[in-house]
Amino acid sequence: MAAQKYYATGKRKTSVARVWIAPGTGKITVNKQDIDEYFGRETSKMIIRQPFELTDNLGKFDVWVNVCGGGPSGQAGAIKHGITKALLEVDTELRPVLKRAGFITRDSRIKERKKYGRRGARRSFQFSKR
Repeated sequence: MAAQKYYATGKRKTSVARVWIAPGTGKITVNKQDIDEYFGRETSKMIIRQPFELTDNLGKFDVWVNVCGGGPSGQAGAIKHGITKALLEVDTELRPVLKRAGFITRDSRIKERKKYGRRGARRSFQFSKR
């Protein structure tokens, strides 16, 4: 019988990450590539591993991720959110620890839309008295 897989969706800005985790050796695969190939910056990799480090599960789960939209930083945040939600599927006892760290809450900050009569979301056209 195959090992149990747990699924969750994580979001950040315009990025959406579909995350599957299963008991394993700690291998993280993002869009069919190893995490080291997909993310160049070490901070992005660190962000993704934070939920595992906080719950002492580093190296205990294999992770498969499909992520789209946004940039590398937003995608890393979406993956972190997805991994956190998947860990809660595995063990609900982890909730207080993850909640205290602020990992469960979805970061809802997104780009504000441009308004009519303005140059941007809040920026107005240059004012001239004459």
